[in-house]
Amino acid sequence: MFNTDNQKSVNDDIADVIILGVGTSGEDLSLQLLDAGLNVVGIEAHLVGGTCPFYGCLPSKMMVRAANLLKESERVNLMSGQAQTSSDWSQIAGLVRQLTGGWNDAGGVERFEKRGGRLIHGEGKFTGPLTVSVNGTSFTAKKGIVIATGTKPVIPPISGLDKVNFWTTDDIIKAESLPESIVILGGGATGTELGQVLARFGVKVTIVEPGDRLLRLEEPEASEKIEKAFAEDGIVVHKGARAKEVETRGSLIVTRLDDGEELISERLVIATGRKPDLENMGLEAAGLDSSARFIEVDERMRAADAIWAMGDVTGKAMLTHVALYQGAIIAADILGKEHPPAEYHSIPRVTFTDPEVGSVGYTESAAREAGFDVVAVTKQVASTFRGILHGNNSGVIKLIADRKTGVLIGATTAGPRGGEILGLLTLAVHARVPIAKLRSMIYAFPTFTGGIGEAIGAYGRGVTTVLDPGYTGLKELDQLIDGQGN
Repeated sequence: MFNTDNQKSVNDDIADVIILGVGTSGEDLSLQLLDAGLNVVGIEAHLVGGTCPFYGCLPSKMMVRAANLLKESERVNLMSGQAQTSSDWSQIAGLVRQLTGGWNDAGGVERFEKRGGRLIHGEGKFTGPLTVSVNGTSFTAKKGIVIATGTKPVIPPISGLDKVNFWTTDDIIKAESLPESIVILGGGATGTELGQVLARFGVKVTIVEPGDRLLRLEEPEASEKIEKAFAEDGIVVHKGARAKEVETRGSLIVTRLDDGEELISERLVIATGRKPDLENMGLEAAGLDSSARFIEVDERMRAADAIWAMGDVTGKAMLTHVALYQGAIIAADILGKEHPPAEYHSIPRVTFTDPEVGSVGYTESAAREAGFDVVAVTKQVASTFRGILHGNNSGVIKLIADRKTGVLIGATTAGPRGGEILGLLTLAVHARVPIAKLRSMIYAFPTFTGGIGEAIGAYGRGVTTVLDPGYTGLKELDQLIDGQGN
């Protein structure tokens, strides 16, 4: 570690640790270090707390919940009577505004400073290995600097886009009213979640996805379920298509696809992903590469001597829970405490569409690309009583096992409560539990989680066949378990 006790000049401020980026994970790490008695300076260019509480996790899931309530009311008519509802965007917009404090981070700043930290709003820039300049003031860190600056939206190079008043997904979160029609560029997690929300609030939604399916990073079986649900919600999806040109035509926006088709809407939303903004941070002064896509870190999240990075900038996974996990490792490293090194083989992720898509570890294609010889088991749950009782909201469970070890290395659930079912599967992948051990478990019946037991044949062939004949790979799984001596 660098020792800077004697490096202070008249223009310098000294801190034990400087945190560049006080988003969710940066704030959490800062509070851990402050509680340990360290002097912490936090530098945040935007809002303390970051994307998650203001534009991502919390407000978007509140909107998802509101939209799902509208849909669930329709399912009353299938099972228990008659229900009539009408949507009112102003209600959920007001709740989101209340949740975010009107996109004001005063509470976060107060929380930070009450714990003894110093919070500065501004763009921090490295001026040396352990020095950062912000708003004309130079700060020096005695113990180190943590980079947690997150990401910004990727704006694709589309002709005419610079002349169009387009939205990012952040603008949907802040919207006080909705347009009648909208085109969303990007069919990933955020585009699909918010697209379905808007559709259920009465917006005519069109999604343009350059890949061959929505949620192309997930299993094809999950994409199939989502696309079917979207068709039922009236969402139009253009797959294998790209926006070539956009223009304003009166009060409307024209999006011209590469096949010549024109899409006309009141609003255009860019949901083509996010990327770290590393170019203007002066990383060269710290010995780091500002032209790299991500900051490379080791298993202790160290990017260089006395410099750590966490969250989206590391490129491991752009998920809040991954950033928090990395922050705990950094806190232990700075404080000299023991902590297991970082592992990423069991990262869980959930797309909060309806039905939900939860996945952990490898998909089948990713596992094969990584060199695994895999056994894949897929179980449709469309015809089980669980799907019926949930308003005909069908789903699928897919498990990926390593043939060599017999261990579960990946899993996907797409259906009712898919994100909650994922808990057991994440534990199994994380702990490298053999499929044979999972088959020997007793699963509560009838539960959604119990579907995992059905997927691997825990109840015996007769029961699983009666419950749902929609299996692929079960015979191969039997052979795998038998080959492992079980």
